[in-house]
Amino acid sequence: MKQAEVYVGKSLAGVLTEDDMGYGFKYDSEYLKSDKAEAVSLTMPLREKPYRDKVLFPFFDGLIPEGWLLDIAEQSWKISDRDRFSLLLACCKDCIGNVSIQCIMHDA
Repeated sequence: MKQAEVYVGKSLAGVLTEDDMGYGFKYDSEYLKSDKAEAVSLTMPLREKPYRDKVLFPFFDGLIPEGWLLDIAEQSWKISDRDRFSLLLACCKDCIGNVSIQCIMHDA
């Protein structure tokens, strides 16, 4: 399973996952309690129930670069354009806007 932390500004908003069943996103419970909490996207309003889908959520997919910048990312990191989660992890640590994605490292 691949996991990534999703930040809004400097606040941990939730965790995005990819597994054999597809994709999931769950807002962090402490983030939801904050009076400064805001949704990562209009299509993913704040809620406790996790979001699930068989494809990467359009908001997150939209953060991945396109065109020649995507070509550079694919060639530099040897990532297939079909591996959207890996492209998201590689390209969206410091992307435009107030949402950023950071890989969660696991001990081997």
